[in-house]
Amino acid sequence: MIPRRRKEKDGNKGQYNSLFGEILDWMLAPLLFLWPISIIVTHNVADNIANEPYDQAMAESVRTLARMVEFNGSQPEVRLPAPPRILFRADQEDTVYYQVADQKDRVISGDIEIPWTAPPVRLLPDEVHFRDEVIHGEEVRIAYLFARPEPDPTRPPVLVQIAETRNKRADLASQVVTGVLLPQFAIIPLAVVLVWVGLSRGISPLSRLQALIRRRRQTDLSPISTAGVPEELRPLIVAFNEMMSRLEENLQAQQRFIADAAHQMRTPLTGLRMQTELALDETDPELLHDSLTRIARSTERASHLINQLLTLARAESSSEKIYAVEQVDLEMLVREVALDLFPRAQARRIDLGVEDTGWPLLVDGNPVLLNEMIMNLVDNAIKYTPEGGTVTIRTQATDFAILEVEDTGIGIPEEDQERVFERFYRVLGSDADGSGLGLPIVREIADMHRASVTLKPNPAGPGSIAQVVFPRSYARRRPLDEA
Repeated sequence: MIPRRRKEKDGNKGQYNSLFGEILDWMLAPLLFLWPISIIVTHNVADNIANEPYDQAMAESVRTLARMVEFNGSQPEVRLPAPPRILFRADQEDTVYYQVADQKDRVISGDIEIPWTAPPVRLLPDEVHFRDEVIHGEEVRIAYLFARPEPDPTRPPVLVQIAETRNKRADLASQVVTGVLLPQFAIIPLAVVLVWVGLSRGISPLSRLQALIRRRRQTDLSPISTAGVPEELRPLIVAFNEMMSRLEENLQAQQRFIADAAHQMRTPLTGLRMQTELALDETDPELLHDSLTRIARSTERASHLINQLLTLARAESSSEKIYAVEQVDLEMLVREVALDLFPRAQARRIDLGVEDTGWPLLVDGNPVLLNEMIMNLVDNAIKYTPEGGTVTIRTQATDFAILEVEDTGIGIPEEDQERVFERFYRVLGSDADGSGLGLPIVREIADMHRASVTLKPNPAGPGSIAQVVFPRSYARRRPLDEA
């Protein structure tokens, strides 16, 4: 296998996979895996090739030996016209054995070392069989047949066998294997070099694409042209262009947000400065107290706006694995928020109540962000409900976990029910202090938890109902960006 390249960047050691090495691995690994298999197959083929001519010669020899068997009455005899070594063309490389035996495993002529074998169920005349045995520690090839005596074929057949060691066969098989495999030792390194060169040329578009991206300015987020790009790289460039487009949209949204935030902060800070200058010129204690009261209110509004901006920024950054997801009891969060905001509702003589299911209502989420979302919904309801009104926090359990905040406030016109989720947007005609960020924060957190948030009129009278629908899930804990 090709080793992976290791690089160090910014003092941190990291392992990076090389695309070139990965492709080379997948091309060469099957080749290296198949090479031993090809050697085994080649060796078996070579054995068969080597066996064939020698088996034919042995078959002729065993038929010749069978014709030399004569019967004198009931006793078979073997008449050899020449010594067995000459008759069966023995040489110095291999040892040749022969044997003629009857059905009682009694050797009539030849070598007793050859093992006896029983005749087949179906005996055909002059049919030669082959088998492999071991004699004196050497592997031998045996050719044998069963000869019936003439002129009386009813008598038991006679076993005729010739055995030969496998030295010449092994030499021939080795020559075949060497002739086939030796060129591979030159072809495989050449193939590796050619594959290396071909891959280097094949991935050169990646190098050109890398150089093109490196030459771009840091602020250049324009799409990369797909003209002349290989078909395999086109989906990657399209996905990269889509990511750059989303990044540019996010940057533009951040720039708009910063500009809007600066504009929103300028107004309370300017008023605070003017009120401070007026207070410095006041000599009447009662008027000075009034000026300080207005300064305190302006400071509170500015502090609330800053907190809302920080909350929105924190919600937007939660995808960076700052927050973890866990199973959260939605009803417990609702009761905690109700207890926290009860003094404020009581100060305005607003009846703040909770209608829950009485059972844990579990959702997968981050408790800090969910608490912030519920806090903004209830705070909005209290803020825009006149004194003596009612705010109800309600939970329902169906296939989903449903959270509703119902108020008897001023209500939201139908044409504004979607726009109130835009940053810094406020409904005309409302004299309540607000930053225009409460509901955008609610939607941002709801989207992160795969929940939907809607506003609808209160069917029981004036006011509105804010509804958030969560998926009910009992999955294990995981990072928020995987939710």
